[in-house]
Amino acid sequence: MERVFSLPSMSVKSRINGLKILVWLGALLPLLRLVYLGVTNELGANPVEFIERSTGTWALVFLLLSLSVTPLKHLTQQGWLIAVRRLLGLWMFAYACLHVTSYVWLDYQFDWSDIVKDIVKHPYVLVGALALLFSLPLAATSNQAAIRTLKQRWKMLHKLAYLIAILALLHFWWLVKKDLTEPMIYSGVFGLLMLLRLPAFTTRKRKLN
Repeated sequence: MERVFSLPSMSVKSRINGLKILVWLGALLPLLRLVYLGVTNELGANPVEFIERSTGTWALVFLLLSLSVTPLKHLTQQGWLIAVRRLLGLWMFAYACLHVTSYVWLDYQFDWSDIVKDIVKHPYVLVGALALLFSLPLAATSNQAAIRTLKQRWKMLHKLAYLIAILALLHFWWLVKKDLTEPMIYSGVFGLLMLLRLPAFTTRKRKLN
């Protein structure tokens, strides 16, 4: 009997491990691409801007991926998918840190007076900084010890992900000057993910199954 009941759990564990490997590979490939383009001197006419845009875009991608886990779990009735949500969130934080680091280091060479002037001149910088600031407690509590300690407060704290997404999208909208296609697409994806979280939709899915 133990062997019969252990097979499904092993199968689920294998799926989780396989999906985590895919997340790691998917997250490392953009970094490897940046390294390759840097080594081959193919980052374009403005390498710093290329790095900033790339890391910022991938931070937003992983944020939306992390927010898609719960709706996808409801749609597929595969509860094990939730196991990769924190990993996706941590990769979002990692790329957000790289994004800000490239801005502070590569773009402004840690010249804080110029950075302050840029924030005053371009509010989208402040909005982006706020998004990273709100991400800090989420990254710091993305472990089992924090979940056990905070209990229900952990879920409330991690609802900040919605606010972070709004700030990140606003940052993107204000940053782009002409072609608004990308921010429109990402905003549409975020809107769809929020729609799929409505209680009426999730309740209907449970009834159908």
